This record gives sequence, structure tokens and C-alpha cells, in this order.
Amino acid sequence: MASSVGCEHYVRSCLLKAPCCGKLYVCRLCHDAEENHQMDRFKVQEVQCSECQTVQQAQQNCQQCNVHFGEYYCDICHLFDKDKKQYHCLPCGICRIGPREKYFHCKKCNLCLAQDLQGNHKCVENVSRQNCPVCMEDIHTSRIGAHVLPCGHLLHKTCFDDMVRTGAYRCPLCMHSAWSMEDHWDQIDKEISLSPMPTEYQGATVKIICNDCQTHCTAPFHVLGMKCSGCGSYNTAQDGGTHAAAAGGAAAAGRAAAAAAGGAAGGAAGGAAAGGGGTAAAAARGGAAVGRRRQKQTQPHTG
Repeated sequence: MASSVGCEHYVRSCLLKAPCCGKLYVCRLCHDAEENHQMDRFKVQEVQCSECQTVQQAQQNCQQCNVHFGEYYCDICHLFDKDKKQYHCLPCGICRIGPREKYFHCKKCNLCLAQDLQGNHKCVENVSRQNCPVCMEDIHTSRIGAHVLPCGHLLHKTCFDDMVRTGAYRCPLCMHSAWSMEDHWDQIDKEISLSPMPTEYQGATVKIICNDCQTHCTAPFHVLGMKCSGCGSYNTAQDGGTHAAAAGGAAAAGRAAAAAAGGAAGGAAGGAAAGGGGTAAAAARGGAAVGRRRQKQTQPHTG
């Protein structure tokens, strides 16, 4: 674990003296993996040179042999590492991977975002202080980059990639579509036009709410999905009873309601899915490449 090239996490030529237990570790992550408590990086005061073993005040160069402890050093986070264009963000309270000029700190979201998201993202107050809704691990201080969904919620980039790969196309928190789905809604339009419902279901309608635009409306019932009249999305959920045409009567309405409630094969938690069923999920799996092309990211921290 202790070596002149650091550890699996960082490239450095010193060990940190943990302020909590006094033990020497290459980094706080190595410490936390071995101990039953966490190291407070901000309270680190001393380091040991990996070359001459001199214990000294935390600084960038060894006071005894002058070895460079790290190309980058932050005297707030006590972070030593190779140069990755890091910078310390005071509002975030930690070091970020830069370069600084490619990022800005959003005051409402309270984290650093790529410059191309300035004025081009939905703000959610203190969003990075919430855990990733997929893995339930911390996002703000994670060394894994974060992905900004259209709804403004954050996921770890790796968790988002897993979602895309498995066809889970909705935000786990609010059910909003996780990327642009217009092409897939067009595909469902075509499939519905080629797949008329049996006579007893024709004219049946379902009350729905759209997970993308929050519109409440009544849509024609179809097993492949119910379309929002507000934005054209099939990412919808049942929002009330089902009505049938006079020819079908109450029995058809009951069957349609049961089918609508059971058509949530591709849905996640949060109500009986009406339109976000298996077809939409299959379309989402086919759109993985599109989802990746449209990724919006923050950068990981480095400390």
C-alpha cells in the first residue's frame, strides 16, 4: 500500500498521518477501506515522506530530501496527485478535476458543471448532496463523474450507463424520461397504427398523467401505450378509471383497465404504468447510443 508511486487511487510520494487514529496511509480511501471509521481529509496535519520516512507538516515537498510529494497539492483538502488540471472549488468545498475554465459552479445546484450546461440545465437545489438513486452512494464527493438528467437529477455516470444498457429509460426519482425519446415515440405511433385493438376495446379511453410534462388527459386505450396529448410522450401512467364505447359496455372498460394496469412491464415504481410499458422499454434499449451521445456531465472530485 505504501510506495513511492502512491496507491490505486492517487500518484504521490508520501503517506498521510490520519488525525483520527495516528496511522499512516497513502490516502484517505485506503484508510477508510481498512478502518472502521473515516479519515477527515481537512484535519490532516502531518505526512511521512515515502523516500526518507521523515514525518513532517503537510506540504508539497519533503523538508528533508526535497522529493516532490505530488505534482498537484491542495493545502485545504491535503490532496497530493499527478497533474490532472485540478482546482479547489470553495463553494463545493473539495477539489475538482479541471481545467477550471471548462466548468462553472451553479449556485442553486451547488456543484460544478460543464460550461455548455450554463443556462442549459434544469436546476434542482443542492442536487449533488443527494445520494445516487441507483446505487445509493454519495455523488458530491464521488471520484466517479455524474450525469445530469433532463429533469435535473443526478446519477453516477456508470449508473446511467447501466440504465441505458438495460433499457431503463426513466429517472428513478421522478420518472421523467432520461434522454430524448421522440424517435421512439414515433416508432410506437407506427406500431399502434399497424396494430388495431379488438372490437370490444375500440373507443375505450384511459385517464393518464404524463411523467414528462405532467399533463392530465384522456387517451385512447392501447396495449402498446397511451399517448400524452400535451407533449406526445408515451411515458405515461394511469390516472383514473377507464371508459369504453357504448358497444363495449362496462365489461370492455373493466378489461381495458386491467390491461392498462398490467401493461407496466417496462415501468419502475411510482404508480400503475399505462403507457411506459414493454414497448417503450424496448425502444429505450434501442436508443442506448442516442442516450450516450446526449450525456450531460459534471466532473468528479479528486480528493
